[in-house]
Amino acid sequence: MNNETIKTPLPIGKSSFEKVMEGGYYYVDKTLFVKDLLDKGAEVTLCTRPRRFGKTLNQTMLKCFFEDTTPFGGKDTRALFNGLKIESAGERYLQHQGRYPVIFLSFKEAKRASFEESYAQLKKNIAKEFERHGYLAEKITSQKNRDLFEKIANGSGSSINYSDSLAFLSECLANHYNKKPIILIDEYDVPLENAWFRGFYEEMINFIRPLLSSSLKDSPHLQFAVMTGCLRVSKESIFTGLNNPDVISILDTYYSERFGFTQCEMDAMLEYYGLMDKREAVRDWYDGYLFGNTEVYNPWSGIHAVSKWLVNINELPKPYWSNTSGNEIVRELINRADSETKADLETLTAGGTISKLIHEDITYDEIYKSNDNLWNFLFFTGYLKKVGETADGKGRIIVEMKIPNMELGIIFENKIQEWFNERISGKNLDTFFNAILTGDAETFQTELEALLGESISFMDSAENFYHGFMAGILSRLDGYRVTSNRESGKGRSDLVMYAVNKRTGKAVIFEFKVAKKFRELPAACAEALKQIEDNNYAAYWDDDGYDNIMKYGIGFCGKNCEVGKLG
Repeated sequence: MNNETIKTPLPIGKSSFEKVMEGGYYYVDKTLFVKDLLDKGAEVTLCTRPRRFGKTLNQTMLKCFFEDTTPFGGKDTRALFNGLKIESAGERYLQHQGRYPVIFLSFKEAKRASFEESYAQLKKNIAKEFERHGYLAEKITSQKNRDLFEKIANGSGSSINYSDSLAFLSECLANHYNKKPIILIDEYDVPLENAWFRGFYEEMINFIRPLLSSSLKDSPHLQFAVMTGCLRVSKESIFTGLNNPDVISILDTYYSERFGFTQCEMDAMLEYYGLMDKREAVRDWYDGYLFGNTEVYNPWSGIHAVSKWLVNINELPKPYWSNTSGNEIVRELINRADSETKADLETLTAGGTISKLIHEDITYDEIYKSNDNLWNFLFFTGYLKKVGETADGKGRIIVEMKIPNMELGIIFENKIQEWFNERISGKNLDTFFNAILTGDAETFQTELEALLGESISFMDSAENFYHGFMAGILSRLDGYRVTSNRESGKGRSDLVMYAVNKRTGKAVIFEFKVAKKFRELPAACAEALKQIEDNNYAAYWDDDGYDNIMKYGIGFCGKNCEVGKLG
C-alpha cells in the first residue's frame, strides 16, 4: 500500500482503548483477552509484563467491554468492538458485554518524591473513581455510609477510610446493581517500586496492603479482579491472606499473546503501512521477548519505529524503550557488580547467555540484598529473555537468559559506558597521561591494562568497544581534545588527542587493532603502527601547525593490550 494513501494514524502514546477506537487509530486486536479471562475463571488475576507492553490498553479495553454504563449516563461502548475478534467468539462471551459495574484504578501516577505526595495522588485517584460513581450516594440508605461515601469522593476521608475504600465501593455497587463488580487495577506495583527507591517502602506497603486485601480477599462483593504490573510481589508482603491469586508472569503460557506484538501482528502492521522491507530491522531491534512459549515484539518501540519510517524511510532504528525510563536498575547492577557479575555482563553484551536461579516471589526491599535478586528483577521486567530452562533437583527453576535484541543491547552498553566514565572521573590518571606524552610506551601499556581490568567490555563489536573506551579516557586530559576518524593523509586514524595550544602541546595519533588470540598481540600492534605510517595519518596535523606529533599503535585482546610507538 502506498504510504501517502494511509489515513489510519498510529497510536503514539495512546493507552486508552476508547480513545484509540474512537480516534480511528491503528489497533492490534487483543480483545480475545476477554475470552481467555472468562474461560480461566480466576477470581483474582495478576498479569506481570514489562513496561510499555500494552497493559493499560488491555485494562481499558476490559473496562469498555464489561462495564454497564447506563446507571450514570455513560457512553454505550459496545459499538467500539464492532469487527473485533471478541465479536465472533460467540454468545457465551458476548452475554457478559456491558453487564457489570466496574471499578477502574490506575496507580501509575503515584510515582512521587515523598510518601505524602504519593499517598495524596492515590487518594485523588480513588476519590475520582468514587466521583465517577457519584450516582450511588443518593441511593445509599444509611446516613453514615452516605457521609462516608461523600468524604472519600471529596478527598476529606481518613487514611483508614481510603484503605477500606475499594471494599466499600464494591459493596455499594453490588447493592445498587444487584450484581458483583469487576475490579481493574493498572500498574499496581508502581507506588511500591517508587517507594522502595525513594525510601518510604514501609509506609506505602502499610497503605496498599489493606487497600487490596480488603477488596480482594474472600470478598462477597467481587465478580473478579484483574491487576497488571511489572513485577510479582510476594503474597507475604502485600497480598496477606489472599487466597491463591492467579499470577501470570512472563514464564506462563496463559495470555502469552495478549501483551506485546506477535510476529503475525507485526508483519500485518508493516504490510499495512508498506514497510515490509523493514521486517529484518524491526526483528533485530525490537523482537526477542519470550512470554511463555510465544516470542513477541516490544509494541512501544515497534510503533515508534514505524511512525518514524513513515516520515523518513531512511531513519535509523533507535532504542525508543530507553526513553521511557532511566533504566536505573541496570545501572545499579553494574554499580554492585563483583567479578562474577562483571563476567556475566561481558558474556551478555557479547551476545552470550548466562544461567540464573529464578524465584518469582520477591519484594522490592529484597532487590538489592543480592545480585541474584537483581538478575531476577531484570529478567521479569524485560531486560533479559529466556532461551532455556532446567530444574535444579529441588523444584527450583534455572533459566538460561540473554539480552533480547539490539535495543536492549544498546541500553546495557550505554549504562556500562556511563558507569565507567564516572568511575574514571574520580581516578588519578596522571601516570597514564604522562606516559603517553613522554613516549613511555611500557608504562602506557601497564596503566592501560589496569584500566581495562576494571572495565566491563561488550565485545560483539570489539574494535568499537575499544574505540569508545579510549575516547572516554583520553577526553579526561585538561588542555587536550579528542577527535575520532579524522581524515588525514590517505585515510582516517582511529583517534587523535591534540593540544588546544599548538605551541606547547602535542598531537597524539592512536590506531587500534584487535587480536583474536593473546599471542597475536605483537602482530596486531605492528599492523596498527604500519597503517599509521603507510597512510601518513600525521599529514593533517603537520599541516595544521603541530611540530610535536606522536604515534601509537595498540593491539587489544580481551583485557590485555600491546602498545607500540613510532619514533
